[in-house]
Amino acid sequence: MYKITKEFHFSASHQLCEMPEDHPCARLHGHNYIVEIELSSASLNAFGFVVDFTELKPLKGFIDEELDHRHLNDVFKHDQVTSEFLSKFIFEFCKEHWSETSAVRVSETQKTWAEYRP
Repeated sequence: MYKITKEFHFSASHQLCEMPEDHPCARLHGHNYIVEIELSSASLNAFGFVVDFTELKPLKGFIDEELDHRHLNDVFKHDQVTSEFLSKFIFEFCKEHWSETSAVRVSETQKTWAEYRP
C-alpha cells in the first residue's frame, strides 16, 4: 500500500459552548491549526503517484477561503467545533474530491492530534 500525506495550516477561533462554564475551552479562543490529509492506494497512477500533490489545491482553497481567520462556530453553525469534528468534516470534503483519501488529522496544539479514519 502506498501512502502520501500533505499538511495545510490555518488560524481560526472557536468556542466549545457545551463545556462547563469554568472549562478553558468554553471561552472564546483560537488556534493555529494543522490539517494533514493522507491518501492511500495499492497501485500508482500512470505518472507514478498516488495523487499528484498539485491536485490537492482545492483543499488549500477551501481552507484558505472558508476556515482561515474565521470563527468556526459561525462557519459550521455548531456549538462544539472540536478537532474531531473538523477531522471528519475535512475528510468528507476530501473523499468527494479524491477517492484515495484514507484519513485526515487535525492539530490544535503542538502536542495534540485528532484523526478521522473510517
